[in-house]
Amino acid sequence: MKNSNKPILLIEDDHVDVMTILRALKEIHVGNPVVNMENGEVALEHLRAPGVERPCIILLDLNMPIMNGIEFLQLVKADPELRRIPVIVLTTSEEQQDKVNSFNLGVAGYMAKPVDYRRFVEMMRSIDLYWTLSEMP
Repeated sequence: MKNSNKPILLIEDDHVDVMTILRALKEIHVGNPVVNMENGEVALEHLRAPGVERPCIILLDLNMPIMNGIEFLQLVKADPELRRIPVIVLTTSEEQQDKVNSFNLGVAGYMAKPVDYRRFVEMMRSIDLYWTLSEMP
């Protein structure tokens, strides 16, 4: 993410998790702007709005009101304009079916949110390192 100034789209409805993610990104010196949307529906509207810069990555929670993460993924991955944006699921879900559905829908990664803050920072560091090294089209 460091090789890009594109925004990171965070789709997360839990304000504590949003603050934890923002704090962890700041701690590992990720300077990309973060755009937070509280559910899949508003995130999809945002992505489809004219003139909106495409994010370099989407960090997606699964358990949200209105439109959950799986429903969001189904629509994004079916959209030729949006399907190449990498999506990483960050969730508390222990459901095996959520993992299967997420990978069937083409997620780039699926990670359980750690409760411990230090582990959270290390998880975010891993995501950052991978996407900093990854060659994007």
